[in-house]
Order: sequence, then structure tokens, then C-alpha cells
Amino acid sequence: MTKPKITYGMYTMCMIRNDDKVLLINRPDQLGFPGYLGPGGKVEFPESLSEGAIREVYEETGLIVKNLEYKGIDEYVVPQTNYRYMVFNYLTDSYEGELLANPPEGELVWVPIQEAMDLPIQPWFKRRFPLYFEEGTFEISIVWDEDGQKPIEEKIRNLR
Repeated sequence: MTKPKITYGMYTMCMIRNDDKVLLINRPDQLGFPGYLGPGGKVEFPESLSEGAIREVYEETGLIVKNLEYKGIDEYVVPQTNYRYMVFNYLTDSYEGELLANPPEGELVWVPIQEAMDLPIQPWFKRRFPLYFEEGTFEISIVWDEDGQKPIEEKIRNLR
């Protein structure tokens, strides 16, 4: 019996911290995933995960980030399509450069960390956001029902 082909998508997200604030992108509806979220995107072959994070941050914000701290993985497994969507998450407070005047993904906003959860943000980002600022690394694993557009199973662990 032939096993079904499994496909993978690898993405990054990097929270950039400046004292008690974090840089978020306010994405417009037409770009998908509207609301506030962190910079990031697809890892291009053959770059490493951290290289992908650094490149995505630069493309979306104009900032060059350094000293990335790996915070954890957020993955979605979709049994109907045999797809595993993995997001590798980073945090940094080390950056240089100037914010883009016309960023491609939406308005760039320095938001107080304590106020971010009150903004309009996607549920998956709301679940992940506080974990960036806790000690240790995290693992979020979601088995997703594509037909019902809801989780079948959710696991969130701190891997200290």
C-alpha cells in the first residue's frame, strides 16, 4: 500500500522588541490575514530558517535584525490534504535601519506589548503572541479540519 505524499510549508515570524513595545504590521483585508501580526513569511529554498526570518523582516519592515532568539514552533497539520504548515518563531531586540515608508504588507506600528492583545488580531496570532515573552521555548500543534474550518486537536506546550 502506497503512503500518501505529505507536503510541508516552512514559515517564520520574528517579534522585534524595543523596551516595552513590539513592532507589528497592520495588514489590510485584501492581503489576507487582516489585523495586526508580526513580520515573517515563507522560508525560501535553500536558505536556513533564521536566514528566512532575517530576510522576511527586512523585506517587510526595512530593519536588519540580529541576535535572534528561537522561541518555538507553531504547526498546523491538515489530514485532508496531507499538509504540514510550520512556523518557526523568533524574538529579538537587536536591529538596525529605518522603517520602510511604504511597507508592502501593511502599516508598521510600535505597539505596547501589554496592549497588543486588545488589537484586532487573528486567533492563531493571539494564541501565540504571549508565548514570545515567556521564558523557554514553545510548541503549538494543531490538527486542522479543513472541511469544518476548525481545530480537531490543539496542544500548546512550554518546553523549558
